[in-house]
Amino acid sequence: MSFIFDTIRLLDLIDILLVAFLIFQVYKLVRGTVAVNIFYGVFLIYLLWLLVRALNMQLLGTILGQIIGLGLIALLIVFQQEVRRFLLVLGTRYFRNGKISFDHLFQLSSQRVSGWDFESIVRACEKLSKTKTGALLVLAKKSELRAYAETGCQVDATISAELIETIFRKDSPLHDGGMILARNRISAARCVLPVSENPSIPSRLGLRHRAAVGMSENSDSFVIVVSEETGYISYANQGELVGKVKGDELRKVLPLVLGDTIFS
Repeated sequence: MSFIFDTIRLLDLIDILLVAFLIFQVYKLVRGTVAVNIFYGVFLIYLLWLLVRALNMQLLGTILGQIIGLGLIALLIVFQQEVRRFLLVLGTRYFRNGKISFDHLFQLSSQRVSGWDFESIVRACEKLSKTKTGALLVLAKKSELRAYAETGCQVDATISAELIETIFRKDSPLHDGGMILARNRISAARCVLPVSENPSIPSRLGLRHRAAVGMSENSDSFVIVVSEETGYISYANQGELVGKVKGDELRKVLPLVLGDTIFS
């Protein structure tokens, strides 16, 4: 027994801890999604392959061996959304504060823009909540979400509570879909957003809330939702949905999540 411990190096312990941390992070990403069931299926195929090898079943073992051999590529295809979220969380966590960025690395000169006009956004949400007017606002962080903005109508206007209310009025041609706000400006409206497939989202919530969660899963954005049925304000951040938020609470959350964002 002492011989075994003598052969274990410090780097081996670090290696084990890093693998355990990686597995835990992957579990957090797939927890509560349909990807967990897919993971169980892959695990059962792997156990079946081990059993077939132990029984020396040549034909079935060869077939399963080919499947296992392509396992990495298959997993990347099947879990592409989860892999995307993992890389997004990883990049956002270490690049969020701007301490590590390509701009600093290559010393790119850029003009800095003032931060968010949170008060106008909150006042608009409060007005929309009182009138039970449905709304979906996507606040971009580091990425300007141009791919999603191109699916809607380009606005490029200064943020104001009155303009946000006007766009989401039911008789407005731009009220359907999401509004993208980037660099403290209204970038686009009537944008098509990805819908989350997370089964843990309550069935009573409609596509607007699922789109909010889906957008926060597929980007580093902060999404605010106003329910058309109840008038409740909710927000989604990093795939998590928080409901029944008051205006004062939103005023506290926005600076914490986006307050350190300085546009360059």
